[in-house]
Amino acid sequence: MDGTLRGILLILVGYLLIAFSDAAVKWVVPQVGTGAAMMWRGIFGAITMAVLARSTYRGVSLRPVNVRLITTRSLLHCVVTVAFYVAWAHGLPLAETYALSSVSPLIMTLLAIPLLGEVVGWRRWVSTLVGFSGVMVMLQPGGSLWNWQAAALLAAVALMALTRLWTRVLARTDAPVVITFWLMVAHIPTGLLLMPAFPPPGAFIPSLGVAAALMWIGCGNALAHFFFARAFASAPVSVLAPFEYSPLIWGLPIGLVIWGDWPAPATFAGAGIIIAAGLYNLHREQMRARQARLGGKAA
Repeated sequence: MDGTLRGILLILVGYLLIAFSDAAVKWVVPQVGTGAAMMWRGIFGAITMAVLARSTYRGVSLRPVNVRLITTRSLLHCVVTVAFYVAWAHGLPLAETYALSSVSPLIMTLLAIPLLGEVVGWRRWVSTLVGFSGVMVMLQPGGSLWNWQAAALLAAVALMALTRLWTRVLARTDAPVVITFWLMVAHIPTGLLLMPAFPPPGAFIPSLGVAAALMWIGCGNALAHFFFARAFASAPVSVLAPFEYSPLIWGLPIGLVIWGDWPAPATFAGAGIIIAAGLYNLHREQMRARQARLGGKAA
């Protein structure tokens, strides 16, 4: 299979797993607390990656090559996870969460300039600024997203965009299973440290149903991030970035069926502006790459 097509399929499957895992998190966090959810996610996720490494990638060591970047990326992603979990614990709907997360590709476009050395022309600058105006449409004063949870989530999305680009960098030195394993391991001590601030509302040992949900959260998230790492190793960031919008496809019906959540009109309007800007950036990137190839052939 072509590397680009493989990357697209992997990231789509990854986001499908993430959507159902996030729904389980939103259901289970009020019952176990953010700290416990982080810890159990890390335990089950790390076990999943260890089993995958042993059964599928025989001979592959889980020892990282780029230790510093893997450690930094894993800890930053734990901060992202905490922000999402706290937002869900305070009732932020799933679809609104994904609408705010749709700004990630625009942030990735800007971060790719210093981190990956990409050149962004004036058209992409303008479309990116227009896309950020979609965030202001969603966050209109007095609207459903005019709260501190949305503000914290936007800050977390910026960190998430950075970790996405670092995944591309790490793919040059470390296998996807190694990147994901240490990401899951980082959740365990982070969850334990958060226990005093976010204590479990009930018993520390969850019930059977909650335990099954926590197991799915760990396994599903681990497999999703493994697919993300493989996707970014197979295809360019500019090709995969627009598929950051795919959680909206899954999150809207899941939130509607389980919690009866229906986003406000401003959320739809803002998300539409952001997605249009992101797709235009993809179009400009493809044109630039095509011109570079033609120029190289002419030379």
